[in-house]
Amino acid sequence: MKFTSSLLLTGLIYLAVSTTVYGQEADWRTDYEISGGVASSDYAQTMRYLRRLDSASRWIRLTSFGTTPQGRVLPLVILAKNGEFNPTEARAAGKDIILIQAGIHAGEIDGKDAGMMLLREIAVTRTLENLADSAIILFMPIFNLDGHERRSPYNRINQNGPEIMGWRTTAQNLNLNRDYMKADAPEMRAWLRCFNTWQPDMLIDCHVTDGIDFQYNLTYAMEVHGNMAPPVTAWERRLEEYCIAGMEALGDPIAPYTWPRERSDLSKGLVDWASPPRLSTGYAAVRNRANMLIETHMMTPYADRVTATYRMLELVLRYVREHPGSLRDAVNAAEAQDLVRFANMDTTGVALAFRSAGGTREFRFRGYASEMRKSPISGSEHVWWDRSRPMEATIPLLDDVRPTVTVRPPFAYVIPQEWRAVVDVLRLHDVKLHRLTEEVTLPVETTVFSNPKWRDAPYEGRFTVSAEQRSRIDTMTFPEGTYIVNMAQASARAALHLLEPQAPDSFVYWGFFNAVFERKEYFEDYVMADIALEMYESDPVLRAEFDQRLETDSAFAASPRERLMFFYQRSPYWDSHKDVYPVRRLLTPQRLPMKRE
Repeated sequence: MKFTSSLLLTGLIYLAVSTTVYGQEADWRTDYEISGGVASSDYAQTMRYLRRLDSASRWIRLTSFGTTPQGRVLPLVILAKNGEFNPTEARAAGKDIILIQAGIHAGEIDGKDAGMMLLREIAVTRTLENLADSAIILFMPIFNLDGHERRSPYNRINQNGPEIMGWRTTAQNLNLNRDYMKADAPEMRAWLRCFNTWQPDMLIDCHVTDGIDFQYNLTYAMEVHGNMAPPVTAWERRLEEYCIAGMEALGDPIAPYTWPRERSDLSKGLVDWASPPRLSTGYAAVRNRANMLIETHMMTPYADRVTATYRMLELVLRYVREHPGSLRDAVNAAEAQDLVRFANMDTTGVALAFRSAGGTREFRFRGYASEMRKSPISGSEHVWWDRSRPMEATIPLLDDVRPTVTVRPPFAYVIPQEWRAVVDVLRLHDVKLHRLTEEVTLPVETTVFSNPKWRDAPYEGRFTVSAEQRSRIDTMTFPEGTYIVNMAQASARAALHLLEPQAPDSFVYWGFFNAVFERKEYFEDYVMADIALEMYESDPVLRAEFDQRLETDSAFAASPRERLMFFYQRSPYWDSHKDVYPVRRLLTPQRLPMKRE
């Protein structure tokens, strides 16, 4: 497939940039600009440019936030007008902290080239220096760095440039934008530590989208459907209006990042959603941080995509400058509301999963005429868009997104100390833990699973599981050293999503507790047959239950093993821990003997 490229960069980005630094004229074009907008720099070229920025401006410091599995240093650029280059100084300054990341999917690298130019215009040429008045910018130019260096012209078949691009996944073949909760990748663990250290007020994640064809250079998504606290949601709604108007004024209109209800018939509408926390913006939402997903369009020439990304980033920073402190205030208010909500065990519940409820509003969509064409190779029809025939149509936008899973949070979770793997991941999400300093007996809610089902093939390196669930109340004795997760804390939403088994990104879903579904002790038929007969003859209630099962379940009646299993499962020999979730819910406030871990 061949694409044509537009080399026209208008309005905000310059193909030739020079300025005087330390008394000398310097060419400040990036490698992307030198290429005429068709190529993106490799790691070495990127680092050279970032070092130049660091050397040229006292507002910029190049540092790192971790190391990849292949040993590459992950760059983090800090732009702080008054030199607040550590998290303590940054928080004390009272400015909004904006984290911009690019290259989480390394073939989708528009944000790296746009971000480097934006830093230059703020800190070197100073044409946009006022964007740093109210904000401190953290810039991760290449999150998936090992994937970035797996460079090829053939890494993304659907995408129009750059000439050479990186690979979607890491060197361990993990998709970082599915890893925010389980945190299997070393890069993600490093990212989470960086996030916890800096506590940014907003995350902007730069991507390129596949899917349907349309006229927009850029689509966007923001988590405004109830998966974060209202103060940040309200702030995002105001930012959204500002960016829509701003991009329209620049002649670069934008649209929500959605999926077609039917790809072959856009008149059926576009579907919006709330992202689960395995994804970047969904994760920011459960941490009550403002967020924006930038998705430029795959078919658009690379130069136009970079320009659109640049414009969108500049507009966000302009809004922050024009409303100084409003973002920080919204984040603080959200955390304060959640502290009260979780301390009081809010009876309204917290939504964990969402989907479109079918409600619509009209949306003016700018696309292209399309038709169905039959492939002589596949033998099936596929949709084909005619870029010579732009069109506009009013279509339904299904953005009435509502919760499908809601949970009332407990007072605390109780985690046996042997499950250290989940404790370690909770710490990565800045979940505060305590440990019992003496043995205690508590009434707790226990979840019991049945009918577990695993994927047939691994997903992100794991065999995920779904199971039916029921709960019961137990009185249990927990030894000294047991972990307690009190829900009156800032990271309560993250804890809830990880520890509630029905959550779409829970520890249970991701297979952290797969061992509890395994049976480790077995019976011999000749032993169990005698025990079963004794149980049958001595317990009339059990006998009646067994006889009814024989009459109503022919498969059961025909299986000698299942008939003996019926009694084994009801005998004292059955493993009482099998299919039982080890994490318990403490439903009522308790004064516990414990210390901060």
